[in-house]
Amino acid sequence: MTRDATDVSEAESRGALVLVGTPIGNLGDLSERVLDALRDADVIAAEDTRRTRALLSHAGIAAAGRLRAVPAHDELVSAGWVVREVEGGARVVCVSDAGMPGISDPGSRLVRACLDAGLAVEVVPGPSAVTTALVLSGLPTDRFVFEGFLPRKGATRSERLQALAREPRTTVLFESPRRVAATLRDLVEHCGEEREAALARELTKLHEEVRRGSLRVLADGAETEPPRGECVIVVGGAESARAAVTDEDVDAAVEAELAAGTSTRDAAAIVSARLGMGRREVYARAVRLRSR
Repeated sequence: MTRDATDVSEAESRGALVLVGTPIGNLGDLSERVLDALRDADVIAAEDTRRTRALLSHAGIAAAGRLRAVPAHDELVSAGWVVREVEGGARVVCVSDAGMPGISDPGSRLVRACLDAGLAVEVVPGPSAVTTALVLSGLPTDRFVFEGFLPRKGATRSERLQALAREPRTTVLFESPRRVAATLRDLVEHCGEEREAALARELTKLHEEVRRGSLRVLADGAETEPPRGECVIVVGGAESARAAVTDEDVDAAVEAELAAGTSTRDAAAIVSARLGMGRREVYARAVRLRSR
């Protein structure tokens, strides 16, 4: 049976990609709008169909024949079939494992593909680990930046950490519990041990915890009592005075310490604390100055 022009027009006007934010831990945060969007979806594009099937089962929503996977590594390929479904009049609901799709999860490429095709995109907002951790941290919230997950190693990781050390805004990072201690150590080296920060875990869940203090205190705590569950690190911005520090200022301070007979390592520690810089960066400059 073929559709007439009126049917096609109605279907096309109904078709849309709908990004739906789902709970980051507490299923009590499921809103009526989220439930309605999931019930009304023709297709549910999920980061992990197993986790989404469990969510739908909890909500008493049938999933049969509607769930399709959009794994993070395959999002660009998935964008093709999503566009075709929406063009055909389907309401395709996109959900990630938790929180808002497109924020360090699949979703952003689907949005771009649908917008490029002239198709409708809608959002049903939900909980966010980014803003939840930010407001719980006690750090300034008027200006902040989200860095997602840092690169695991190599020059790219060092470059991102160096940029973060100079960032005047509050920074929000995601990290796995297995790597959070190492990341906190790296933040101490690049940002200085006294930089204010917070470590949040298990947000909205029964064992929610937020540790607040200097990066050194948080790094030491993560070593002695490793956090469990998904973690969010919030780092205070660099002081405005730090932004005005030039390379010449650093070199002059280091040279003065070295001239006074201070060891390279101690000179780096003294100058990094005084100027609010990462010890690793200052130590590298001290080594270069010592070798002249």
